[in-house]
Amino acid sequence: MNTCGKKIEVNGETYVLEGSTQMANNYYIIRTYSAGVFAGEIVSRNDKEVELKNARRLWQWYGAASLSQLSQEGVNEPDKCKFPCEVKSIILTEAIEIIACTKDAQSSIKSVPVWKK
Repeated sequence: MNTCGKKIEVNGETYVLEGSTQMANNYYIIRTYSAGVFAGEIVSRNDKEVELKNARRLWQWYGAASLSQLSQEGVNEPDKCKFPCEVKSIILTEAIEIIACTKDAQSSIKSVPVWKK
């Protein structure tokens, strides 16, 4: 199991433990096989299973032609996007794409008003 960002300090030197990743406290877009697309902070990852915190489902977006562009630039028409409310925690069991977001894209995604039917 990969536990994101697991570190150890020895004699003043910080080491990342073998098998761990530097995904903790960063914002990512996760595309799943059948549950859709989510954005959030990765808590842990184990093969195709990803646990997110502070996650939003990205149901419909405008201003980006692909998830890659969305992860770098965010949206340019936030009022047209359909992103439901943020959830505290979610476990996605079929992650097939994990894309790191820029700070600008993260701010853009978080600024989209909560969509309500």
